Amino acid sequence: MALRHVDAVVIGSGAGGGIVAKELATAGMTVVLLERGRWISPYECAKDDLRNQRTSVLGASFGPEDEGNPRVKVNRDGSEEIVYPSRGAYHNNAMCVGGGTASYGAMAWRFMAQDFRMRSIYGAVEGSTLEDWPISYDDLEPYYEKAEYELGVSGDVEPDPFKAPRRKPLPMPPLAPNLEYRILKPAALRLGLHPFDIPMLRNSVPYDGRGACMRCRWCVGFACEVNAKNGTQNTVIPKALATGRCKLRTRAVAKEILLTAQGKARGVAYIDQNDRLQEQTADLVVVSCGAIESARLLLNSRSRLFPNGIGNNHDWVGRNLQGHTYTGANGLLPFDCYDDLGPGAGIAICDYNHGNPGLVGGGMLCNEFIRLPYQYLGRMPPWVPAWGKEHKDFVRKWYRRTINVQGPVQEMPVFESRVQVDPKVKDRWGIPAARLSGYKHPHTLEIADFLSRRAEEWVKEAGAIRTWRRVPNDDLSAGQHQAGTCRMGNDPKTSVVDRYCRVHDVENLYVVDASVHVTNGGFNPVLTIMAIAYWASAHLVRSRS
Repeated sequence: MALRHVDAVVIGSGAGGGIVAKELATAGMTVVLLERGRWISPYECAKDDLRNQRTSVLGASFGPEDEGNPRVKVNRDGSEEIVYPSRGAYHNNAMCVGGGTASYGAMAWRFMAQDFRMRSIYGAVEGSTLEDWPISYDDLEPYYEKAEYELGVSGDVEPDPFKAPRRKPLPMPPLAPNLEYRILKPAALRLGLHPFDIPMLRNSVPYDGRGACMRCRWCVGFACEVNAKNGTQNTVIPKALATGRCKLRTRAVAKEILLTAQGKARGVAYIDQNDRLQEQTADLVVVSCGAIESARLLLNSRSRLFPNGIGNNHDWVGRNLQGHTYTGANGLLPFDCYDDLGPGAGIAICDYNHGNPGLVGGGMLCNEFIRLPYQYLGRMPPWVPAWGKEHKDFVRKWYRRTINVQGPVQEMPVFESRVQVDPKVKDRWGIPAARLSGYKHPHTLEIADFLSRRAEEWVKEAGAIRTWRRVPNDDLSAGQHQAGTCRMGNDPKTSVVDRYCRVHDVENLYVVDASVHVTNGGFNPVLTIMAIAYWASAHLVRSRS
């Protein structure tokens, strides 16, 4: 039996798709929201260090849930390997209702005004596709505000002199400072820096029917059992479903976007939870699968009009894959800095996002989320053995006395860092797998080196008696902050979607997630994804009225 035709089908229920589904449904449209994963309960996520984050030695807690979803990694020497969700090289960003917002650390940053004008401010960067966005911070400002208030953001950014203009303060106050915060803040002030409370999609007080954060250590990488961490799964998606006009279908794996002979999108073919091929037709198709999977879906949707994939007649789909290169410094203190008060991260500076001599952009720096014991092993100093008595003695002595400051570099986009579909490797449904290749731009590593030295200065001023820096390599960057593969722009020859996220060559097909980011800022990108989702949704509603 054919499925009922709807006004819109949205593929992916994360930061972008969840908001689009809610906005369209509350505007009176009938919507089907497809999610390849399932709705994960916090009570399924045991407080187990080994299952922390989205991939671990025990698999991907937030999906995909089996090894039938391979990807291909192309190394710098041209060799290839198949990688699965339990490997970091998979670059997973969670596949479940809510996407990465079900498990993220929930930092809720607005990009700076300069972040939308990188080419105009800094000029061309050799070997990079650095470019301006076709929209400005001012275009998004009302939608940043809407995301902050509808989903709920706590914090206090007023002491940050570098922030872009805003009309309203954050809707909730910050969480009370933990011990690391109280150590780092006076140190930053002594250095002439401008510390402030990190904005977070986390309730510091009861908000919109959900309780306040209970300050547990199991936060980033885990679902919140008291519903105080705000993602699409516990905010906008329930509102969309409550309209009666939105239907959520889980374990629905999109295979390809369907087109009419005239080149309009007519729906999506997907594999349902019983492994049956279904067709959901719709007047409007919105792709919100994340930068890797959105590009993969477009590339797998081939036809006479688009022999290389939808929107890819100029070879830009899948290009410019970027994430965030994290850099920073660790320090050993002669006193305790760990008080077991979650989420851990709380204080940040934006002094080094822009205006660094000889550098194109920069990034924010902040203290890190609580270091669970398993994570701590990956942050050991280089002079400590990886096992044995000396290793154990170090952990016992320094676990509570190690402080960390780090941040995401605003990367230089690279045309050759990309997503393709593999000609041989397929997933368990026979759909060609994503093929990942590329590298970081050399200037990204220069910025990382600069920021790690500034982080080291901060931890030294905080009292560290010995320090070591986190220096990244030049491997491909993507992960949970993946972006850029369906770039937004005015010129169809050098971008995939227009300023409202519509695929240039298909009038009723949109991509709404971090795929459209021209650059990815020096911040966690989720609030910008949400703001763009509200921005694109407003355009969709206007265009149908």
